[in-house]
Amino acid sequence: MERLGYGSLPYDLAHLLGAVVLLLSFALLSQRRISALIDTYALQSWTLAAAAAWQASVQHAPHLFVTAAVALIAKGIIIPFALHRIVTRLRISRGVETALGIFQTMALGVGLVALAILVVLPTTMESQALTREDLATALSVVLLGLLMMISRRTALTQVIGFMSLENGLILAAVGVAGMPMVVELSVAVLVLIAFVVFGVFFFRIRAQFDSLDVRHLDRVGGAHR
Repeated sequence: MERLGYGSLPYDLAHLLGAVVLLLSFALLSQRRISALIDTYALQSWTLAAAAAWQASVQHAPHLFVTAAVALIAKGIIIPFALHRIVTRLRISRGVETALGIFQTMALGVGLVALAILVVLPTTMESQALTREDLATALSVVLLGLLMMISRRTALTQVIGFMSLENGLILAAVGVAGMPMVVELSVAVLVLIAFVVFGVFFFRIRAQFDSLDVRHLDRVGGAHR
């Protein structure tokens, strides 16, 4: 892999694609409609696929094109389509219920991005600039995915947060030169398996409580104690 520096086209485009993935994580946090939330997740996955394909070209690593194809087809098309079908079949409320207001959520998100930068950059001083910043961006996406899981009340939106978190893991994997393909594919396969499990969970909780609000599970836990 050629050494990438500030001002070079490979660096600038790779950095731009990573930044767009991060911005779409903030967009996920700001959505108030389920359909818009799913579409934003699909757009984030398409951008991730473009980032993986660009890294494949820059690193001369053909296996990353496989990662890009998996991200595009599975995460950018199949999963969003399945989520829309689940919303329709289960007649899920079109609004997104949140535990925190938009301002508090966004402020926490900015704080988590700052934390990711403070953690990653000082510990990767010997790495290339692109690798360091890709890792900081990827950790930011992971933390914002965790924030979304914590700040949303319905199971469906929490699952989207989990899958956005997984996008951050793939972004980190493709940004490090020499990372074997099995790492990216293992993460992708695991998230597909998890999505199937979550799908079954959606139908079970809907049948039991006529809602996907996870607060019903707290009442069940309290009843058994």
